[in-house]
Amino acid sequence: MKKEDLKIVFLGTPEFAAYSLEKIIDSGFNVAAVVTMPDKQAGRGHHLLQSAVKQVALAHDLPVLQPVSLKDETFVDALREIGADLFVVIAFRMLPEVVWTMPPLGTFNLHASLLPAYRGAAPINRAVMNGDTQTGVTTFFLKHEIDTGDIIAQEAIDIAPDENVGSVHDRLMMLGADLTIKTLNDIIAGTLSPIPQESLLTDGRQPTQAPKIFKETCMIDWTLPAARIYDHIRGLSPYPAAWTTLHDDTLPAEGLQLKIFEAEKTNRSSAAPGSVNLTTRGEMFIDCGDSALKITQVQLQGRKRMKTDDFLRGAKLSNPKVS
Repeated sequence: MKKEDLKIVFLGTPEFAAYSLEKIIDSGFNVAAVVTMPDKQAGRGHHLLQSAVKQVALAHDLPVLQPVSLKDETFVDALREIGADLFVVIAFRMLPEVVWTMPPLGTFNLHASLLPAYRGAAPINRAVMNGDTQTGVTTFFLKHEIDTGDIIAQEAIDIAPDENVGSVHDRLMMLGADLTIKTLNDIIAGTLSPIPQESLLTDGRQPTQAPKIFKETCMIDWTLPAARIYDHIRGLSPYPAAWTTLHDDTLPAEGLQLKIFEAEKTNRSSAAPGSVNLTTRGEMFIDCGDSALKITQVQLQGRKRMKTDDFLRGAKLSNPKVS
């Protein structure tokens, strides 16, 4: 089989998926259609915002399907009429069985972890938040339970101790695109040997989960060790960002949300967790469960993201603490 003879339907939404779609197209594969989320209203003018995947599809004159429900009969019929050999899914919703079982060569997914580690919606965030030193990408065939299908291929990368999730995301996005192309080439060559994830769960190893990130997930618990909080901050930076509530005599009684994007570990001892210490050099230290973190980049509710010294120059705090 040649690349142009393999009819593909691509399903995805964000930039992470769009990068792979662009590479699939540029590599000469036959993308017959693209499925992505419906356009969303954004901004004060309620302008419709197209997904990154849709933008790539339109730039290459590809048909785009945007179902509200993946079980909608009209959508399923339209998908069936395309007659695709294979579906490729990256960063998309959970597919109903009627969809993922449709193509004769199956449906494979690119997942941003080394399965069976970090099954779920936020594998990149969770790996960095947990202080992992390695992560990667996996292609696997879909089956009923989410992220449990047989593994096709994997590639790993190291996570630097000071790296944030934005950097890891971008590196995995590029690595994932390469792995997607390799998987497609192996499908054409007929050289696949998928491995059940259960075969990797030896010596008592268990799969881990990567549940969706919510606002409360991002809240900082200052009673934890500084190293844990440091990983929490970089695992949520630049988005959606770790946060705490800043209290001060100059702020409303309930305090204001303070997002923290960057911090540094220190050898300073800790007094009471949540205590804030300011220096004449424009530095901010916050006490954790065992030592203090130096906070270097923040965003106070209603203001722009900025370096801490610039923030302190304008804020003129008198008696700050966080909770």
